[in-house]
Amino acid sequence: MRRAPLPLHLTTGSFSLRAADNAGVTRTRTAAQDLVTVSRGIRVPTDSAAAGAAALRAYTDLDDESILSLGSAARLWNTPLPGWLEADWRIHLARRRGRSTPRRVNVVGHQLALRPDEVTEFDGVRLTSPARTWLDLASVLSADDLVVAGDSLVCEHGPEFPFPRAALCSVEELRAMLERHAGSRGVRKARAAAELIRVGSDSPPETRLRLVLVRAGLPEPILNHVIRARDPRGGTGTPVLWPDAAYPQWRIALQYEGAHHNGEDQYLWDIGRADTATRCGWLEVRLSRLDLDGEHPAAVRKVRNALAGRGWRAS
Repeated sequence: MRRAPLPLHLTTGSFSLRAADNAGVTRTRTAAQDLVTVSRGIRVPTDSAAAGAAALRAYTDLDDESILSLGSAARLWNTPLPGWLEADWRIHLARRRGRSTPRRVNVVGHQLALRPDEVTEFDGVRLTSPARTWLDLASVLSADDLVVAGDSLVCEHGPEFPFPRAALCSVEELRAMLERHAGSRGVRKARAAAELIRVGSDSPPETRLRLVLVRAGLPEPILNHVIRARDPRGGTGTPVLWPDAAYPQWRIALQYEGAHHNGEDQYLWDIGRADTATRCGWLEVRLSRLDLDGEHPAAVRKVRNALAGRGWRAS
């Protein structure tokens, strides 16, 4: 017997039996072999390659109270997580305090004290807001990992950048969330982390580089700095370089080179970038993952030498 086709919106990811009922799909159809039961009341088409919100939406469609939280919400906000948490693909599902705790296979259930504006919707999925997600992560992450997560949420680049970026929330919103929930688990750690969060860091290594340099007693580099070509007419000049971090006073640009810099095209582009920095009177310091390793990261020595060579003296 030929199976009746599913409504299109049920074929793009997970769906709940509640959603199927609302779409007029029979229970006989939802028991067919072209659908996989991944959890009680949740189906996924066998040929589905859904990821992200599409893969998780059924979990918040089971009822009007379920909300993705912690690591599950963080993934949808593209928040960097440490390896051990990235490897944990259990689904974190919360309900408000006073409701029953979600209990099902592959789900970690939570009860959270949530205000109305701390829950939002993204791509059809209910989840905690960016700032609230960050606060909840304080219960499981280290202080440095919280800074990395916070940097990612507040990162933005203006229209002068090749790839402008809007922040998911502000530093002020993160701090306000801490004041709202002064007694929450990990809040003291989160307060310390909030003091170190800055706008403009694009990746975890860039955040960790900044923390390493500051803790070694070096000046804190500036993020979101734009280097401009000299304008012979005395104008502001055209933007030509956007270093990962910078010391404008000493005209030093810091560039973190990730794995994608190993390709030939990228390598040639990096050489051109360094030449442009030199023409503008700037010194480029290129750093890699190896420069951040160990108890005495090589990045500190490289940056200290560059600063000293440009006239900086430790106070």
